[in-house]
Amino acid sequence: MRGVIFDMDGLLVDSEPLWVRAEIEVFGEVGLVLGEEDCAKTKGLRIDDVVGYWFARHPWERRSPIEVQTRLVQRVADLVAAEGRALPGVHEAIAVARAGGRKIALASSSPRLIIEATLARLGLATAFDVVRSAETEPLGKPHPGIFLSTAAELGAPAVDCLVLEDSLTGVIAAKAARMACVAVPFDYPAHGAGFAIADAIVGSLLDVTPDVVARITRART
Repeated sequence: MRGVIFDMDGLLVDSEPLWVRAEIEVFGEVGLVLGEEDCAKTKGLRIDDVVGYWFARHPWERRSPIEVQTRLVQRVADLVAAEGRALPGVHEAIAVARAGGRKIALASSSPRLIIEATLARLGLATAFDVVRSAETEPLGKPHPGIFLSTAAELGAPAVDCLVLEDSLTGVIAAKAARMACVAVPFDYPAHGAGFAIADAIVGSLLDVTPDVVARITRART
């Protein structure tokens, strides 16, 4: 493996509860009542896809989708800056990823504002060689574009990259990019069967050990 690419939300930072709070609050301001199960339907999607998903099903009038999107991004960024906490194994997994001189990157569906708030909160502002947001891509995950662009910026062929992801949407994107993938589902070991497409499934970043990376590398050579 020449490059390792990390997702962010739900993998490095415990931001999913913050996203749920923000979505319930912001969509509630335009008359759309959501619960936690509703928010789970758009987990891993880019912010414009989240807003578009709900607007298509329950169109509102008081604000444009763009206004709702902007408000949601700012609310999540504020919550992360105030309350975001690192998930177990972040620093250990980064050390494993860097072993052997590999370059590492962060590729997130979140807008740059949220990425910057997260990295500052976790003390990881200089931890990655490349940081990319899917907001610059024509399509978000599960399209593989964000991972392919990130690999190109790392200077590594896609087939020589390993992705660490917590959502099935992200796992699908990684495999579509022909990359190896370690899935870290939030509901492990009760995760869905779809995660079986990943090269390995682990309970936390603490389980992303040199042995796991070596085993995946051997299987792909």
